[in-house]
Amino acid sequence: MERISVQDIYAARERIKDYIHVTEMHSSRILGECSGNRVFLKPENFQRVGAFKFRGAMNALLAMDPQVRKRGVVTGSSGNHGQAVARAAQILGVPATIVVPQDASPAKTQAIAAYGARLEHFGTSSVERIARAKMLAQEGGMYFVHPFDDPLVMAGQGTAGLEIYRDLPSVEAVLVPCGGGGLISGIATALKACNPKIKIYGVEPENSNSTYLSLKKGKRVSLESIATIADGVRTAIPGENTFPIEQKYVEEVLLVSEEAIKKGVLFLLERCKMLVEPSGALSVAALLSGVFPEKDCTVVGLLSGGNMDIRQLFRWMEEGRS
Repeated sequence: MERISVQDIYAARERIKDYIHVTEMHSSRILGECSGNRVFLKPENFQRVGAFKFRGAMNALLAMDPQVRKRGVVTGSSGNHGQAVARAAQILGVPATIVVPQDASPAKTQAIAAYGARLEHFGTSSVERIARAKMLAQEGGMYFVHPFDDPLVMAGQGTAGLEIYRDLPSVEAVLVPCGGGGLISGIATALKACNPKIKIYGVEPENSNSTYLSLKKGKRVSLESIATIADGVRTAIPGENTFPIEQKYVEEVLLVSEEAIKKGVLFLLERCKMLVEPSGALSVAALLSGVFPEKDCTVVGLLSGGNMDIRQLFRWMEEGRS
């Protein structure tokens, strides 16, 4: 049984159309020359709250029973989903509680607080913060919005796929940052319905590769440790709902090094004039490092978010000068 259908994604598009930004794609000649392809970028760093996550969070909250929603919402997030839920809750006038890791990006936690949500720091792994958020939801009678394994969230993320196909029907492959799988499962469902020949590639850090390992073993694999600068994809295990879709639709998950991710962030800033966070730069890291296997292909790299820690960025720029 399908976890979501393209009809769910069309319904999500209609539901959230008055709230989201429709992000316009940009071509990149230099990335095309580097990779031997025709490259376009889908800049979800220009989405509201600076990340694709707003699509799914807004869809989930709008689809809820208003009587349930007014009791409040809660989630566990490394940052971007937390910002998205906080902003969606602010727009709809409901309270929100966001559980973030102890080492959460200050840029992201400050934004969450600015949207009026209550913040709680707990643990360091996705498993810990999600478990804590579920407990708070149960204790407080609030609705738990899963950061990636909720069909409404997945359908909301899939609306980016509909936009890609509308703007570039000649697309042959799409590179998607991969953590828990909400984004790639939604986009894959949308694009495969539009054209089954479109190839979907996930991109993960070498040091946070739960989806890569899970697809290799044919079952969900949980990581014992994660150490990557790409904080938005520090996910210990793919979702129960997302993983079957990844098994069905994803061609391959490509792995990139920490150095390649840094280079991707700096390349986007210097050459494309876009501020993109490490997780958001995974698709560009794959193109620059040569792990993307296609040639002479019309490919879209999805930039999933732009909530970069500026202090971290300055350190990398200084390292590059030395």
